[in-house]
Amino acid sequence: MTVAKSLVLFVVAAVAEIGGAWLVWQGVREHRGLLWIGAGVVALGLYGFVATLQPDANFGRILAAYGGIFVAGSLAWGMVVDGFRPDRYDVVGALVCLVGVAVIMYSPRPA
Repeated sequence: MTVAKSLVLFVVAAVAEIGGAWLVWQGVREHRGLLWIGAGVVALGLYGFVATLQPDANFGRILAAYGGIFVAGSLAWGMVVDGFRPDRYDVVGALVCLVGVAVIMYSPRPA
């Protein structure tokens, strides 16, 4: 159950952070205005809160592992929202990152 909870939290955090960054991008680069930027800032703050809910108590471990989630999630976001088509190197790189997440977060450790 702990691994499932952790994975759900990583997905929620990814949506909040990537979505927040995308909203800020849209507000600034696409000239959509302060409402988009403000919504992005709120979403980025939500990401920071969600990360604290991870079952593991080690900040560095959580953030390091989340980096791999962010890489894969950013490519997925680009595909779904912006029509980005990753090449095979993008896909391989994202898979390497996800393997790194699994090693960092879910390897057995002495109690």
